[in-house]
Amino acid sequence: MKRILVWTGGILGAVIVAAVVALNLSPYGRIYIPAGTGITAKQICSLVFVSGLEPGRASAMYIDPLLGDAGSIMSADIDTENRIVRANALGLWRQTAVWREGLGCTLVHQPRLFDADLTVPWGQEPEYFDLDTTHRDASFDGEALDAAVDAAFGDDDDPRNTMAVAVFHHGRLIAERYGNGADRTTRLHGWSMTKSAIATLAGVLQQQGRIDITEPGIVAGLEGRGPEAEATTLEHLMRMTGGRAVAELNNGTDPNSDMLMTEPDMVAFSSSRDRLHPPGEYWQYMSGDTILATATMQRLMGDTLEEQTAAMRAELFEPLGIYSAILEPDNSGTFQGSSYLYMTAHDWARLLMPYLDEGRVNGEQFVPQNWIDVVSAPTDGSGGVYGMGFWIPNVRIPDVRLPDATFNAQGFQGQYGYVIPEHDLIIIRMGATNFRQTRAQELAASVVATMRQ
Repeated sequence: MKRILVWTGGILGAVIVAAVVALNLSPYGRIYIPAGTGITAKQICSLVFVSGLEPGRASAMYIDPLLGDAGSIMSADIDTENRIVRANALGLWRQTAVWREGLGCTLVHQPRLFDADLTVPWGQEPEYFDLDTTHRDASFDGEALDAAVDAAFGDDDDPRNTMAVAVFHHGRLIAERYGNGADRTTRLHGWSMTKSAIATLAGVLQQQGRIDITEPGIVAGLEGRGPEAEATTLEHLMRMTGGRAVAELNNGTDPNSDMLMTEPDMVAFSSSRDRLHPPGEYWQYMSGDTILATATMQRLMGDTLEEQTAAMRAELFEPLGIYSAILEPDNSGTFQGSSYLYMTAHDWARLLMPYLDEGRVNGEQFVPQNWIDVVSAPTDGSGGVYGMGFWIPNVRIPDVRLPDATFNAQGFQGQYGYVIPEHDLIIIRMGATNFRQTRAQELAASVVATMRQ
């Protein structure tokens, strides 16, 4: 009898080992579960230590809905003293995210190549606009404007998890409201609104004569990878026509999930993907393109991450009065220019304001005068919905019409920044909206409707 039990136990152990090995070799074990631990560690770290949100609320709004049933096998340990978050799935898959002042949180896959002691603190506190009720009441129906903003937060039957709405007219704050533990000091995750910041950075460097977005042969990571790779330009990348296999499906097993959550060097990952199309010939939305564009511009800003962070602030953020920006790097030190920029709602608006003044800031040309036309020009193959780091909302959602020439920054989970040149309006909507409509475009249209003639 004892021999039978030993024999049976041995078979059971072998089956378990075989099952674990098979799972590890499958897309679920190689990407899905590691990506789940990655997003758990990374997002909790950033939402708690960068945004200042309460851990339970942050997880419930931003992370748990994305994990679904896989959330039952995930756990996270938050080391508040050292500002480290460790995520774990069944004791087999683990990921660690580390916070550094001025650099936010990074998933650390290769500790020996990561400087945990590096900090690049901001030397100035963020600045905030005063609510200009005099200007608001002269230009808008104040009660109707407040009602439009309030409606953006939904209700018990339509919980949208709206975190912030802020409305600016002629550079003046005329309305704002916050929810779910956020306020005007909260650094909010822009997700792919980060791409709009990188497109703006390209405009800054183009204005300075330091880059030409149409020049081939300058893209980081594509050197020596063949004629088509070297023909790729920054414009191809920022328009999502790079032509490589970096599909973005956000399903936990796609190349983008792999890149964001399991790879220590996102440039190496993106640049080494198979080529499916010649550059410029096929549009497919994928963050891997913007990663390469970001790295190309980053290497113009210094030799070290500390130098590059300071230069990024001096070139892009400080001239706009932005002092809350945290642009997180990956393990290799490359800025995650597709997805990981955190700023206050006021600073997200500041990023867009040059587009209402022909690219000028304080009377000086910040980006080329025609840059608004460049970023809002529809990219061939996108069906008219995507420009260069920005979206064209009237094509994408034609049933909710905004004034002509409107374009917007946009990010996962309901991040929006509308630029409405006709009325000199910027409307910011940030949230943690999952699997339901944000109705952000309805918000923008409602704000326009409250304007006095």
